[in-house]
Amino acid sequence: MKTEIPLTDPRRLAIVLAATPRGAATCRRLARRQLIAWGLDSTADEPYHSALLIVAELAANAVTHGRVAGRRFELGLALTGPVLRIEVSDCRGDRLPALPAVPCADSQSGRGLVLIDALADRWGALPRHPGAKTVWAELDLPLPDAC
Repeated sequence: MKTEIPLTDPRRLAIVLAATPRGAATCRRLARRQLIAWGLDSTADEPYHSALLIVAELAANAVTHGRVAGRRFELGLALTGPVLRIEVSDCRGDRLPALPAVPCADSQSGRGLVLIDALADRWGALPRHPGAKTVWAELDLPLPDAC
């Protein structure tokens, strides 16, 4: 079950989702739909695909590492001028993300933050009360050509 949080700014989206694999899949679909509605799929191909990968990784981390039984996670998207900000908040403020030094070649996890670090122009984590956190990433979008 999802709950949309009504916001007055049409360039912002916040959605609360179940912290399950199905919730992560819904998160990815809703982010794709919103980015298309903002026109990012046609005007900025590379940032569009980077944004979708970042959303997928952050949602997967929220349901894998940030899950607390009976609690949800939140996706936030904001388009402010030439910057797209992606935020995913979960209930595990005690588990802040950190880049691994070098993921082991045979490891089945540990590459998500490396991918986010490579794709995003900036990223980080902020505490969110009570006992939660928000992991965010920003993409600088290309400015439209002036004619």
